[in-house]
Amino acid sequence: MTASLEMPRVQECAVRSCAYNHTNDCHAFAITIGSSDHAHCHTFVEMPVRGGLDQLVAQVGACSRADCRHNADLECHAPAITVGPDMDMADCMTYQSR
Repeated sequence: MTASLEMPRVQECAVRSCAYNHTNDCHAFAITIGSSDHAHCHTFVEMPVRGGLDQLVAQVGACSRADCRHNADLECHAPAITVGPDMDMADCMTYQSR
């Protein structure tokens, strides 16, 4: 038997150039956060078309920022996150160093 973990929602995405962004909501099924030097959204993609599913609001599927206070076993445990423009165009603004 496996345990079910509710993933945190992407409460807001202020990166309008992302193909998954529809009116400040991320509509990817799930996103991945993390890089070796900052909390980059690896799901960010700049394209002329919009993607994702209209009826969904993204969740955080994985986070490789083990130094984040919300991270336990590479899973995000924040209630929700915000994505915004930063170093690489789209970063987790909820990231907080331990």
